[in-house]
Amino acid sequence: MTIIVTGSIAVDHLTSFRGRFVDQFVPDSLDRVSLSFLVDSLDVRRGGVAANIGLGLARLGLRPVIVAAAGVDFADYRSWLERNGLDVSFIAVSDELHTARFLCTTDQDGNQIASFYPGAMSEAQKLELRPAVEQLGGTELVVISPNDPTAMLRHTDECRANDYPFAADPSQQLAFMRPTDIRRLIDGARYLFTNEYEHALVLQKTGWTEREVLTRVDTWVTTLAAKGARIESLNHPTEEVSAVAVDAEIDPTGVGDAFRAGFLAGVSWGLPDARAAQLGCALAALVLRTVGPQEYDIHPTAFANGLASTYGRTAAAEIGERLPWAR
Repeated sequence: MTIIVTGSIAVDHLTSFRGRFVDQFVPDSLDRVSLSFLVDSLDVRRGGVAANIGLGLARLGLRPVIVAAAGVDFADYRSWLERNGLDVSFIAVSDELHTARFLCTTDQDGNQIASFYPGAMSEAQKLELRPAVEQLGGTELVVISPNDPTAMLRHTDECRANDYPFAADPSQQLAFMRPTDIRRLIDGARYLFTNEYEHALVLQKTGWTEREVLTRVDTWVTTLAAKGARIESLNHPTEEVSAVAVDAEIDPTGVGDAFRAGFLAGVSWGLPDARAAQLGCALAALVLRTVGPQEYDIHPTAFANGLASTYGRTAAAEIGERLPWAR
């Protein structure tokens, strides 16, 4: 069956700052911050979490379905997604609003300051999952990634009401959501995805302990940046997976989305969670070496070598035999 990915579709405006953000802040004046950064590059790229995850799944040979909202300027982006193997027939196009915009500046330490204009994404709250599920004859998993908060909650409720298995990926929306909504969003998820900061934020805002979270989700996957990822569940020992080493870290935008795509592809193939996380880390490393979240290419030999050098030949073989170029 097919993976359905919900969430944002956006255009990314990515800039780089040669200095360090932390050097620009005056500790005694943080209540009156007014800063402007002179940036030395501007890259305009296709992005948005749903599109990034979907494209990663497609690059690994799956054909995901995107359920999301885009703007009046979506025609070129639609063509790009179709050419890369995504089913875009359930993307709603606004009559008035532009596609969402993500504006992000990255400093020399890899820290980011960003803003997000939702635009047409605000219309995602009108969308239902049932038409896509019925046309597909079912769904393997619904990924609920950052989106209009009302849409995220609606999708979660619809999944629970209809027994659609789902993965909760609240990410940056955690900072803005109320504790009751976060509890509602993640309760019953097959997978919960967070990074290390978001992991702590879930605990802080819900008031739940880690054990209490794990009684409500099957598996909690936490990305740990250069340290890799951690996989937790109530009935299995915690597992940690190291990251794939990267010689040059070019741009961190979309790295987490690539990890999710690799992980979800792995579990779709029936790989154990730890092995799926290794695939996620390998795909994330490709994005980290590339400007923009969708412009990376997978070179089979180099990809296999990266897996083997980090995780061993057995892991590389078990993952490699399922990759599209090996079939």
